[in-house]
Amino acid sequence: MKTINKRLLMSILLLQSFLANSQDIHFSQIFETPLLRNPSLAGLFKGDIRIQSVYRTQWNSITTPYQTTSISGEFKQKIGNADDYLTIGGQIIYDKAGSIALTTTQVLPAVNYQKSLSDYKNMYLSLGFMGGIIQRRFDRSKMTTNSQFDGNSYNGTLADGETFSSPSYTYIDGSVGMSFNTQIGESEDDNVYFGAAYHHFNKAKKISFYRVAEEEMTPKFVTSAGIRMGMTSSSYFTIQADYTTQGTYKEIVGGALYSWKLDNDEDPKYIFHAGAYLRWKDALIPVAKLEFRPLSIAVSYDGNISQLKQASKGHGGFEVSLTFQKAKENNSSQDAVRCPRF
Repeated sequence: MKTINKRLLMSILLLQSFLANSQDIHFSQIFETPLLRNPSLAGLFKGDIRIQSVYRTQWNSITTPYQTTSISGEFKQKIGNADDYLTIGGQIIYDKAGSIALTTTQVLPAVNYQKSLSDYKNMYLSLGFMGGIIQRRFDRSKMTTNSQFDGNSYNGTLADGETFSSPSYTYIDGSVGMSFNTQIGESEDDNVYFGAAYHHFNKAKKISFYRVAEEEMTPKFVTSAGIRMGMTSSSYFTIQADYTTQGTYKEIVGGALYSWKLDNDEDPKYIFHAGAYLRWKDALIPVAKLEFRPLSIAVSYDGNISQLKQASKGHGGFEVSLTFQKAKENNSSQDAVRCPRF
């Protein structure tokens, strides 16, 4: 029975990866992948430069591990003498899934304009765009089909019987988003934000290996929110959540981190964060993060609580992220009177 369950699960996972246009790539550490959530969240940090990388691996206990790597960067620049900002950035994602090595590569530049709405506190409305090239491919030599069964056993010398001409295809993709963030009360470190994004607005067509004209990318809507509040002079609390819909697929993920400043309360170099996130009906995700500025590292693990937990034995995905965040030497937003941040 255990062998049957494992084979069934492997088939389900392979089918999900081959029909990858039904769901997008996602990470559990949503707080380290702002551009993937909403391009208007670019630049929503303290400082001028931020580079983030996240690596995820999952299903190691069941089949060939699914591995995803994301690298994103943001550069925030004040516009003229106003309190407005322009953020230029982008992300690169590489995903490899299953025994046929189905890979997705995304190269997506992004731009975000942040308009100040107040003369006396941080309050910004942002509009962001992101778009670029996506390629999907797989290793056809690793694919097996019923056509290669000669009546007794698998015969790799037989044709696989599939009609597609190429094991890869490329298309253009685009996303747009808006967000609002504002300071709460007198402290500039207490903030809240709300955002909404519309991904795949160009509805790319022929997104299949068979190049079927009727196949088009399903748009995705993501609404996001977050709040950060000081608890004591040396600690604060952060809550963030996303609600995603893409066709019939829906996902809710959210959680909280409690943070302790380990040295100077005013401008700490070392901060430790601990907490947990929940992907509804799918995974419970404990998180730990350490900042040693300008760097930070975070680790998390998805404990599977879905219907697949028996076959997966509760195992899910491991993630680790590394972030570099810094202010420029001159003309920095770090010490600006007003600046978008979270």
